[in-house]
Amino acid sequence: MNQTFHGHEVQPGQLFINNEFVEASAGGRFTTSCPSTGEVITDIAEGTAPDIDAAVAAARAALAGTWGSMPAARRGQLLSRVADLIEERIDRLAVIETLDQGKPITESSKADIPLAARIVRYFAGWADKITGDVLPVAGNYHTYTHRQPVGVVGQIIPWNFPILIACWKMAPALAAGNTIVLKPAEQTPLTALELAKIFRDAGFPPGVVNVVTGDGPGAGASLVAHPGVNKIAFTGSTAVGQEIMRRSADTLKRVSLELGGKSPNIVFEDADLTSAVFGAIGGIFYNKGEVCAAGSRLFVQRSIHAAFMEQLKAATAKRLVDDPFNPKTRVGPQVSAEQQARILGYIEQGKAEGARLVAGGEAAQVNGRGWFVQPTIFDEVDNGMVIAQEEIFGPVLSVIPFDDAEDVVRKANATIYGLAAGIWTKDIKLAHRTARAIEAGTVWINCYNVFDPMGPFGGFKMSGFGRDLGRDALDDYTEVKTVWVDLN
Repeated sequence: MNQTFHGHEVQPGQLFINNEFVEASAGGRFTTSCPSTGEVITDIAEGTAPDIDAAVAAARAALAGTWGSMPAARRGQLLSRVADLIEERIDRLAVIETLDQGKPITESSKADIPLAARIVRYFAGWADKITGDVLPVAGNYHTYTHRQPVGVVGQIIPWNFPILIACWKMAPALAAGNTIVLKPAEQTPLTALELAKIFRDAGFPPGVVNVVTGDGPGAGASLVAHPGVNKIAFTGSTAVGQEIMRRSADTLKRVSLELGGKSPNIVFEDADLTSAVFGAIGGIFYNKGEVCAAGSRLFVQRSIHAAFMEQLKAATAKRLVDDPFNPKTRVGPQVSAEQQARILGYIEQGKAEGARLVAGGEAAQVNGRGWFVQPTIFDEVDNGMVIAQEEIFGPVLSVIPFDDAEDVVRKANATIYGLAAGIWTKDIKLAHRTARAIEAGTVWINCYNVFDPMGPFGGFKMSGFGRDLGRDALDDYTEVKTVWVDLN
């Protein structure tokens, strides 16, 4: 039964295979709920192994047929049309994203979805510019390289940025000529199904884009193990990324992983405190802390610690925790009751470890409902504490004092992760030296959480490998073939 939310109708979800919406082969369904109220939004088809088989077969047929023979420039035109449709439907997409994920409507409508459209348009421009090289080899040979699609790509996306991460995985894969089977997170499937409609409406041939909803052990594991899938692209937790690598070994499929983080955000004593406080707040409380690159470890130089903390606490107190459809809301609900409980468990762990709670620390509700957590700050955190080492994925900030650059680099790198980092200083030499020394795939200097389609994003260490965004993303979706021609 269709329901209407904030003026937009939501219908029960089906699988999208070969340009058609179909029921799951086993007839299973699951529900998706609204984090701000706990109410069920609708029910969704639960795909299993036979549905993955059907989607992969459709993707392989498209690769061997219309899509595989389509001129690159035409692929770019179709992707440009997708970007246009995302922008045309931004109001609907934003409402559905906020309804299903819980992020504030201002973030959905003003940040995530506009960036998604920009990413698709950026990669549309790359479609006919993926070229090889002529190699000046020894001997009388004409030798050149050719980049061709990997093939069928399985893409598994998380629940924190559903439509944005879907686009930054789908766009480069399609620009390079691959076909896709997308498995969205079971907590947030709705905008992936909206994207399926957009790709069909844009004119993509059947089988090029397929969306199979379902859980990890069913649809996800079947996609990873499928012998007809040439590559898996995954964004999510490090533990699941490790399992994907293990399950991919039997078929030796290519894998790219963007995984967890425990990113250091470093404030030196000469930093502009107002800007640094703003950056620290956005670095941890944007999207209610459900951000892989969140600046969850805030390193503050001892000489400015007291003054900085005063401003930080005052700014945190102004973050409005409320209904995510309120345009003034800055902290919405966590995505699920399970995630809320997990975050609250870490908060109790921080108290038990002896960190000093200076803000938040409790669950919250709006009109008696919802899976909210107050913006939380722990001060005087030791870098070895659990709350400083494990990814909480919520609005919980650990403030850690440091003495000098050598001290903070050592502490910042003392983690299994290496996804992102922030540096706040007016000393440009210090900024560049520190950026070079930090083990992270992205380093922001005097800013935080800045993204652009051109900027590659990915991790060091156990934050994964491969890159999303930028020209580098295309490397993950192409194979390089070397051709030798004897001219003797």
